[in-house]
Amino acid sequence: MSWIGLPDIVRAIRFVAAQTTIAGPINLVAPAPATNSEFTSVLARVLRRPAVLPVPKFALELLFGSMADNTILASQRVFPKRLAGAGFEFRHPRLEEALRAELTR
Repeated sequence: MSWIGLPDIVRAIRFVAAQTTIAGPINLVAPAPATNSEFTSVLARVLRRPAVLPVPKFALELLFGSMADNTILASQRVFPKRLAGAGFEFRHPRLEEALRAELTR
């Protein structure tokens, strides 16, 4: 899953607005996508909580039908190629540091 910390979203929008050379769609995502399992594990560690058993695929399909495959269970690895290519530097490029910055104030 792709993610980005709130401070980096704000900084990226300001960065892009100030640029004259960037055109077209911009992926506002951190440079290190995570799997759902990695995200859950890191979030549990940051919150000092146990990572509970994962939700089985069949349960999601039972609740959401075919929509589960196209949304919750779908996978995309999106990277910020244009943003990074324009020289943007992330304040929190890694998931754990981004979650710590947002959740442990």
